[in-house]
Amino acid sequence: MPYTPILATLGYVFSADGRRVLLVHRNARPGDAHLGKYNGLGGKLHPDEDVVAGLRREVREEAGIECEAVKLAGTVSWPGFGKGGEDWFGFVFRVDRYTGTSFTSNPEGTLEWVEVDRVLSLPLWEGDRHFLPMVFDPAHPQFHGVMPYRDGRPVGWSVSVMG
Repeated sequence: MPYTPILATLGYVFSADGRRVLLVHRNARPGDAHLGKYNGLGGKLHPDEDVVAGLRREVREEAGIECEAVKLAGTVSWPGFGKGGEDWFGFVFRVDRYTGTSFTSNPEGTLEWVEVDRVLSLPLWEGDRHFLPMVFDPAHPQFHGVMPYRDGRPVGWSVSVMG
């Protein structure tokens, strides 16, 4: 059977000094599969946009800011991640420069600037802990990982790092 994942972007917007990152605390919709978790900004790609345009649109919609310096940190394939076992494939970005002032909330939850060294202590998707250290290190080479999910939990992690 062909692999036909849902394509998505996931962006981490950093403060000018790189010490804080803008996260959404998914606390606004009771039926949300992400309820209570902190996450970067992003979402599904539209058929007529490339991944960078999709990231910029999502960050604009979710946070009200414009991405200026965007870097692909890596990709993650999440077979079985969706509510109904759908496969997802995410393009994970660092946003090191932006313009505008971020919203304080959006329909998914509260937007919070969080100290980077505090992020891993927050309620996150369990699997995010594997790749976030690579995203948060601006000098880390690009990564490409596979993280199969079963019953809402990761059951593996493999990664290739580009030199």
